[in-house]
Amino acid sequence: MTTAVRADRARGARRLHKPDIWVSVSSGATLFYLVIVVWPLLKVLGKSFSGPGGFTLAQFQTFFSGSLYMQALRNSLFIGFAVTILSLLVAYPLAYIMTMYRIRGKGTVQILILASMMSPPFIGAYSWILLLGNNGVITQLMSDYLHIKTPSIYGMPGILVVLTLQLVPLIFTYLMGAWRTIDVSILEAAEQMGSTGVRRAVKVIAPLLIPTVLAGSLLVFVRAFADFGTPMLIGRGLQTMPYQLYGAATGEVSTNMSFAAALSVIVIVVTLGIFFVQKYIANKKAVSMNAMRPIEPKRLRPMGSMVAHGVVYVYLLISLLPLVVVLISGFRKTILGQFVPGLHFTLENFTSVSINIGQVVKNTFVLGGSALVAIVIVAVLVAYISVRRPNAVNRVLDTLTMVPYVVPGLVIGIAFLLTFSTPPVQLTGTATIMVIALALRRMPYTIRSTAALLSQQNPSIEEASLSLGASKLRTLLRVIVPALAPGIFAGAVLSWVTIITELSTTLFLYNVDTMTMSLGIYATVVRGQLGTAGALSTILLGITIASLALVMRLPGGSDNLKV
Repeated sequence: MTTAVRADRARGARRLHKPDIWVSVSSGATLFYLVIVVWPLLKVLGKSFSGPGGFTLAQFQTFFSGSLYMQALRNSLFIGFAVTILSLLVAYPLAYIMTMYRIRGKGTVQILILASMMSPPFIGAYSWILLLGNNGVITQLMSDYLHIKTPSIYGMPGILVVLTLQLVPLIFTYLMGAWRTIDVSILEAAEQMGSTGVRRAVKVIAPLLIPTVLAGSLLVFVRAFADFGTPMLIGRGLQTMPYQLYGAATGEVSTNMSFAAALSVIVIVVTLGIFFVQKYIANKKAVSMNAMRPIEPKRLRPMGSMVAHGVVYVYLLISLLPLVVVLISGFRKTILGQFVPGLHFTLENFTSVSINIGQVVKNTFVLGGSALVAIVIVAVLVAYISVRRPNAVNRVLDTLTMVPYVVPGLVIGIAFLLTFSTPPVQLTGTATIMVIALALRRMPYTIRSTAALLSQQNPSIEEASLSLGASKLRTLLRVIVPALAPGIFAGAVLSWVTIITELSTTLFLYNVDTMTMSLGIYATVVRGQLGTAGALSTILLGITIASLALVMRLPGGSDNLKV
């Protein structure tokens, strides 16, 4: 046996015995999700069945035998389904017009539509109170000059309006992405058979978009069903599940964490049930599409163009009105937190002593930036092993990463509070738990988008790198990541926007030293410091719009605006 052959065999033996780095990554990621997701949710489940004497069903008996609690469940379900339907009825024609026809300023319109969603929902509620509340601007103008009593923004109708305006962009962005996969030949065939206009949109296009509509609808339902801030501000005592859950966890007299855990279990059952129904229908209706000839927007005749632009711009005006009100309120003069009559402007709100605005903004960048780094690293690693190394363990990991997608943020916050508030792992109030909470909520979307990018990349590129002697980790860092960098960066910017507007997950976990802008806005609105809330909201909206504009300037432009 020659020396060269022996050397080759020795190198082969070393490769066989060399640890596989992806086994370590898979094991580490699975352990992370077991500790951060599964363990806290199991703690919630165990707490829901615990009482002074041990195991008990008393918490669930209290819920199902109490008319107040059952009404809260019915109200939350109604809000979830109603907002989902209303959002779809608005988003579908809006996306159809934006895709099929030439709309002036389309890129700017898309940024502004998405910006109207990228803010905590309670900002919309707070803005509509300033507009249509008992002493709102529009209420006073209509009463003083036209002697007309405007409809009240308070109660169920107001909740539906505010949440619908907030969540229409969610389905809209899903639909805009799906429409790009429809080949124009399908539309031409339908037109040749006499199906045009509204009939074609309903009979031909809509069935092709069912999986996309269901995916967007699930997110809208979960957000509306689990929204806490909007019902609290304008519900006027309307009972909802998040309201009951928050009350049980932070009761003024005493807390009842066992009952809060039971409510969390019921919320999880509802959202998981909706998720599995959505998955079942989507799988049955799945259609594989690849647009060889994508739809090209066409120019309308003057009258049609006027109507199309009117629909888009009127919606945009209504959806942005709350944000305009917030911006103005940030500069309005206040006394003891309340606006003085008339429009008197000042910069005093940005230097308010009621809250350290500079520290809150700094916390947002430090905690949000740390969460973003964690998201990108974990998403790339998990996406790679799920696409390139499919096996039983990685399929379990893939399922675990989807749990925060379905479980509402308020429930995750309760789970963390139960798990990480006592030794040996006492993290509540620390920067660590805030970073984990912020990262966990956005992780499923980033993993999915990165996996989609990776699945489009030819594996032969990696194989060539490995055959040239590069290690697997070096191949990932020097070959795969640079190839995916534009898509990863665009997704990271969108992740950043959703991180800085996150509220519900961190509501139970922060303290004064770890308060972010969203939490600061919530705290100041609750305390009636409206000018300070407006100032913080103005800063947050400025960061949001700048981030979205950056996404639009990246390769792919508006295609990057996918939530």
